[in-house]
Amino acid sequence: MKTKQEQVSSRIVDEVMNEFTERFMLPDRVSHSTDMPWIPFFEGGGSWFKPLRFDLTTGLWIMLFKVDPNAKLSKHRHTGGSVTGYVVEGSWHYIEKDWKAKQGTLIFEPPGDIHTLYADQETGMTTLFTITGSIQFFEDDNTIYREDDVFAIYKRYLDYCEANGIQPDDELIY
Repeated sequence: MKTKQEQVSSRIVDEVMNEFTERFMLPDRVSHSTDMPWIPFFEGGGSWFKPLRFDLTTGLWIMLFKVDPNAKLSKHRHTGGSVTGYVVEGSWHYIEKDWKAKQGTLIFEPPGDIHTLYADQETGMTTLFTITGSIQFFEDDNTIYREDDVFAIYKRYLDYCEANGIQPDDELIY
């Protein structure tokens, strides 16, 4: 049983925390991916993305990523952070690994791992990815030809919107 003084102290702490939370809490954010276009990830097709969040402070970005049936995403490495993925539809695998990601699979990738993504030959795939750090893409001779981070992906989104007369959604940045 709390004493009267402990009850008063607890109530004061609750009031202070509630005031603090109301003053400094970020607002809720809602993104409707069905309202967004699929943006080419590489020129020439085969893979697209829908941005859902850009955190320009931490370098995190969240996107839906779609790859055509039997298409591949070139060999790449994640640096500076991990990747978490959840397969929404279809299936895919890394040629360097012995597992297959199918609908409902959750994937965690530590930074530094190098792999090549292949989409299922019949269904392709759509996966929700949460990424921090950057992605380095390799040529066949293992030289890096492209590196994407939250700023590069955000610029690609803005450029696509401008080229297609679409108003960018500023609510994606938080």
